Amino acid sequence: MKMKLKKILSRFLKLHPKEIDLSLDRIKFLCNKLGNPQDKIKAISVVGTNGKQSTINAIFSILKEAKKKCNVYTSPHIRRINERFIFDNKEIDDEKLGNLFEEVEEINNNQPITFFEILSACYFYKAAQYPNNINLIEAGLFHRFDATNILKNNLASIICSISRDHLDWLPKDQQTVEKIVFEKTSSLLNSNIIISKQNSIHTTNCIKKSISKNKSKKLFFNEDFSFSHGENNFFYFEDKFGGLKIPMPNILGQFQLENISTAIATLRLLDFDIKEDDIKNGISKIESVARLQEIQSGKLKELVKSNRLIIDGSHNEDGARVLNEFLQTLNCNKHVIIGMMANKDHEKYISYFKDISSITTIDIPGQPNSISGKELKKKFKNIHKVQYKENIEQAIKSISLKEDDVLIITGSLYLAGEMLNLN
Repeated sequence: MKMKLKKILSRFLKLHPKEIDLSLDRIKFLCNKLGNPQDKIKAISVVGTNGKQSTINAIFSILKEAKKKCNVYTSPHIRRINERFIFDNKEIDDEKLGNLFEEVEEINNNQPITFFEILSACYFYKAAQYPNNINLIEAGLFHRFDATNILKNNLASIICSISRDHLDWLPKDQQTVEKIVFEKTSSLLNSNIIISKQNSIHTTNCIKKSISKNKSKKLFFNEDFSFSHGENNFFYFEDKFGGLKIPMPNILGQFQLENISTAIATLRLLDFDIKEDDIKNGISKIESVARLQEIQSGKLKELVKSNRLIIDGSHNEDGARVLNEFLQTLNCNKHVIIGMMANKDHEKYISYFKDISSITTIDIPGQPNSISGKELKKKFKNIHKVQYKENIEQAIKSISLKEDDVLIITGSLYLAGEMLNLN
């Protein structure tokens, strides 16, 4: 069956000469032939640069605890394509996914369409079979011309942290936060908009300006909802409905509290009859892959023995910032292994790493759009003392880990996926 899926996906890739071609015409044309399934679903749309999947994971976990049925569409996948397609609270199996792809492929009838667009059409087509489910839909690139932006109405839009990324898709003179905010927020639907904590007041002000004419009800972090750290492994959430004292979640990182707070604010605003216990229990069961994911067992874990091993898919400057905020909380030596895609701002990414004991660059296997570890080392050498190793096993063996040292593998979601599969 896996072979069948691979063959279909390779056919999908050949339907359009470009990986990305920013336009809504093709997806609208195909969805029209599919009966406009996107008009038959209840959706929460999630846009932004960082924190989209983490926010969705938190909402999904709380809704499951409240016995609500969800469909979830995210990208990219980390280990296998099925991860992008969750229906009725379960990841779709190979056979059902293959059948779905073939049905949509036949209806598309070899018309030009990008890979992401046909995957999005497949999601909408299947999601329409569950009209009562809540759909959690992660926007792809920018949103304004993104294939997920064909809904006519939704329950809410969430704006996660916005920063500079995917700049190669913008003209040189428009590679600014202002332009990225415009692309991600200017075409949001009129319903409810929940704005997560942003990395600067300037970004928040850009968002306010961009959505000023949008008639949605708007909730801003720190104005309409907030959180604060408590003692004894608790944190406090507060909004107009009152305060909640909540146990710390089962996932690492301060930024996760920001995403969880946004999730809670959204669910309380939408009045899904979520109880306090659903929230408390839900955030203790969040499934988070490649977001500060601590590896407890497996081949790579065996190589680091008793030392902690963390895999994190952060790949842009804001991701580097929140990763390093977490690393600053660790009172130990930190060793970092990094592989990155070619189109990232590598120097900006590495500039956030402080008090690191060693940095090792590696190649990302099977990714033609990645930068070689040797080239990455050259880019990093002015900022850090850095070594290059061809693969992960060599990299880990070359690092002399002492008791309590932590090893972090980061720089790319593609690298994270390769490492998790290898592990």
